[in-house]
Amino acid sequence: MTKNVQKIELLAPAGNMEKLQTALHFGADAVYFSGKLWGLRAYAGNFADSEIVEAVRLCHEAGAKAYVTLNIFASNGDFDGLSKYLRLLERAETDAVIVSDAGVFDFVREHSALPIHVSTQANTTNKYAAAHWAKLGAERVVLAREVPLAEIAEISDFCPDLQLEAFVHGAMCVSYSGRCLMSNYLAGRNANRGECVQACRWEWQVREVSREDWLPVYEDSRGSYIFNSKDMNMLSHLSELASAGVDCFKIEGRMKSSFYVATVVGAYRRALDAMAQGSFTEELAAELQRELDKASHREYTTGFYFGDEQRQYYDSSKAAEKYKFIAVVKRVNGDGSAVVELRNKFAVGDVLETLTANDDCGKSFTVRYAVDEEGNELSVCNRVKQLLTVNCPYQLSVGDFLRKRV
Repeated sequence: MTKNVQKIELLAPAGNMEKLQTALHFGADAVYFSGKLWGLRAYAGNFADSEIVEAVRLCHEAGAKAYVTLNIFASNGDFDGLSKYLRLLERAETDAVIVSDAGVFDFVREHSALPIHVSTQANTTNKYAAAHWAKLGAERVVLAREVPLAEIAEISDFCPDLQLEAFVHGAMCVSYSGRCLMSNYLAGRNANRGECVQACRWEWQVREVSREDWLPVYEDSRGSYIFNSKDMNMLSHLSELASAGVDCFKIEGRMKSSFYVATVVGAYRRALDAMAQGSFTEELAAELQRELDKASHREYTTGFYFGDEQRQYYDSSKAAEKYKFIAVVKRVNGDGSAVVELRNKFAVGDVLETLTANDDCGKSFTVRYAVDEEGNELSVCNRVKQLLTVNCPYQLSVGDFLRKRV
């Protein structure tokens, strides 16, 4: 069941308020985030109760939707206070909650009228499981990451009234749809309660002494990273996902930086808009892939969508970083300058590049001056959060970023 590209939702992560505002500025149709409890990213900034209310308000003002994650695998004690929290989410007019656990699903359904999206953690891998969640009252299912493209189409045809969400970009891990036990066993931090230590990214040596056949492990001077997954990137295959019946394209990354959110959301927004206008070309795809390369990432993969593919990244556990986030635009002046808030060091004479939500994205310019709030001209700028006035010949808006090639 091919979906209308103009109606496909671009869903962005928000680990804190700045990332939420960044996602909205760069064109997300919806944002997902967590409160301080019940979410699977315990070490993200996350949102206090009052911040949730404000976050939903900001989303709705921008014409976007707000989804709150309740996707831990719950213990008995986790239900204490949950009904009160659901009432808060209802008062805030949250658009949906994202749930993994069957007990949490039932609890939400019995104690609130909030729409429910079934998380990828629930491992929905077939059309009968999807239909099961629909019968229970789910509005949407976030498909398991292991579902190939051809089977997504079958699920869509079998469940025509159920919304399907699929990941298109971001980190993947060695686990079943994100359900990991390595962190629990090796570090005592429960990945299924949001505390993952990312043990699959560690440098590994594997040996099973009771077997004659050894696991081949190829290692160089940097180490051996046999469990370390590449990052997903489906930007060049969005039309195929739409043809398979996907309603929502999801970007991973509540633990990622604001710079990552801006770069990735901006690139996928431009891709979807071009598809809707019939102007998505190979040249634009290549340009947007170069844009995605500027955010911190590991080597890319299309995951399980097309069957067999080398998905492990053997070089390092660290992501490559080609550009640094230099500043965020706080005010645009009428004289070819802007007031920016510093995030990383730069100097007069450096070449910076724009990261914007308009056609001036990716344009370079040389910094000719940088002036602080007291009117002092600086040659080197290195005080984080300092407000500076800098020249820029291109069209900037509040919320745009400046970046610098590493």
